[in-house]
Amino acid sequence: MPAWRLVTLVAAAPVALAVAGFFHPDDLTVDTAREWTALHVVLLPLFPLLGGALVLLLRGMGGVVPAVARLAAYAYAVFYTGLDAVAGVGAGRVAQTAQDAAAGGAAAGGAGQTADGLEPVEPQLHALFDIGNALGIAGSASFAVAAAATAVALLTGYGRAALPGGLLLVLASIPFLYSHVYWPVGGLTMLALALALGLLAWVVAAGRADAPVTSSTGT
Repeated sequence: MPAWRLVTLVAAAPVALAVAGFFHPDDLTVDTAREWTALHVVLLPLFPLLGGALVLLLRGMGGVVPAVARLAAYAYAVFYTGLDAVAGVGAGRVAQTAQDAAAGGAAAGGAGQTADGLEPVEPQLHALFDIGNALGIAGSASFAVAAAATAVALLTGYGRAALPGGLLLVLASIPFLYSHVYWPVGGLTMLALALALGLLAWVVAAGRADAPVTSSTGT
């Protein structure tokens, strides 16, 4: 595979996530509920591609470390997509059901309504965010493990050339533990991941053209 194509394949998802982050509402309210829901529907197929990028870079590599990276990437894809589905799409859709109640409260003088208009569905939202946050922590932690294992595997297989991209990949996975795609931290984190993956893809493509790597640490 040409280097430019591999770079494009692995960097496209984090760049798209960084762009999507510009449109992510700061808070979920009655006014932002539809935008919140629609954006997280768009994000559903994008987040797993971050894990897929790591797996693509490890193609053809055997051993314990690449296997750990692949397993952790799979766990990330499962759990972080769960966060997006539950606290993103699910919570957004529940918040939309509060619009009629908010309108009714406004007609009655606003009695019993909170500033965000979500009081009628607050118990449901709290439950969704509780499980969503737990899934998100599991997912982002799994990504950090996958990133570290990928960096080690590629350093082992391709040498010092993989050091800049591998180091940046590991460092960028740290703020992802808490930043999601919110700008500025989350958006910049996605761009850093895009750069890291692109650097590694270039090294991998060049290495495969010279002498494909078929094994790594742990064989």
